[in-house]
Amino acid sequence: MVGMLIRLSVCLFLAAGCFAQTREERIARAAEALGDQVVAARRDFHMYPELSNREARTARVIAEKLRSLGMDEVKTGVGKHGIVALLRGAKPGPVVAWRADMDGLPVTANIQAPYRSKNPGVHHACGHDAHMAIGLAVAEVLGQMRNQISGTVKFIFQPAEEGAPEGESGGASLMIQEGALENPRPGAIFGLHVWSLVPAGTIQYSSGPAMASGDAFEITIRGKQVHAANPNLGIDPIVVSAGCITALQSIRSRRIDPTEGMVLSIGSIHGGNRSNIIPEEVKLQGTLRTFSESVREESRTMMKQVLAGCTAAQGASYSIRYPGPEYPVTVNDPALTAESIPELERVAGKSNVIVRKPMTGAEDFSFYQKVIPGFFWFLGAGNEGKGITAAHHTPEFNIDEAALVLGVKVAANQLLDYLDRHK
Repeated sequence: MVGMLIRLSVCLFLAAGCFAQTREERIARAAEALGDQVVAARRDFHMYPELSNREARTARVIAEKLRSLGMDEVKTGVGKHGIVALLRGAKPGPVVAWRADMDGLPVTANIQAPYRSKNPGVHHACGHDAHMAIGLAVAEVLGQMRNQISGTVKFIFQPAEEGAPEGESGGASLMIQEGALENPRPGAIFGLHVWSLVPAGTIQYSSGPAMASGDAFEITIRGKQVHAANPNLGIDPIVVSAGCITALQSIRSRRIDPTEGMVLSIGSIHGGNRSNIIPEEVKLQGTLRTFSESVREESRTMMKQVLAGCTAAQGASYSIRYPGPEYPVTVNDPALTAESIPELERVAGKSNVIVRKPMTGAEDFSFYQKVIPGFFWFLGAGNEGKGITAAHHTPEFNIDEAALVLGVKVAANQLLDYLDRHK
């Protein structure tokens, strides 16, 4: 009898201990138990990167994993290779979404690691491999907690974040067109981006504008071809282009409010094929970045005005087109951001959650934010001691994999925190 009472007391004590665990503690233990698995998933994606709208193998791996986790629904082929999965909690409640991007970049890897890319000329040089691994681990952690969830979590694995090939549609805008945010419609969407330029263990965010709009443009300056010995008989588009490039910079320096963020850069100039021939045309390629949709539209209008003036002055002509990608400003909903920060601080530690200035990089997460409130943040993934400091989109890009488990903890808590606050 005494032994039975002792065993009963121990059981009650253990049950009370389990019950007393906070949600953060339960998620932390589950995430840490998956640590090796998250790293393995990230390395697998890293070894087999695929370009935008070509993520067939990546999509297959993700879909198989989600099905093995017992998701209530796994829909494939959304926006070409995109996947939308649903995890319904045991209790009714709101709907929240998590987005992870899938595509690699046309970059030749230059890292010495056993998981180096096996696909020549393609490299996960922006960390999307980590985003997918974190997203799958979050789905597994929350799947283990289904009985405690009030509401539904929608997982969106999105191809072509870096921009669909010219002539193709893709990315967030196509997934939205094909219903990724419907049936059911989330009340909010969250996402993260690993950031190799800040230490692992830290989180950075902005409220309001967080990342710039991004508009890739191509300008064609047309003149009149002629022998270079007699430039007076033609119209030199190279000289006209030089004047236009300089004049375009006056938009930033003289026509845009100095307190507004804006960058206009020419990244490519092509014209001519011989030293003694003035060509008929010159092509300029560049990018426009702003933190305001009004400044974005004003800048595009001013570009046309400048180009019209500088070409007409020398008898030339121009055309401008935007072949894409064209991304809106990534705007973190201020109310959603404010209510989400306390949970980030509880999980990562208040001193590790840092407000940052908006960055001039662009993200097509912005398309979701134009439909529903969204919050997009940065997960530190650099480590100077390990030599992991290379910038994104470079051959040397890599991450400190110690960041992955923290990403899982924060993301899982963030989603459940939202469902609890809005049920």
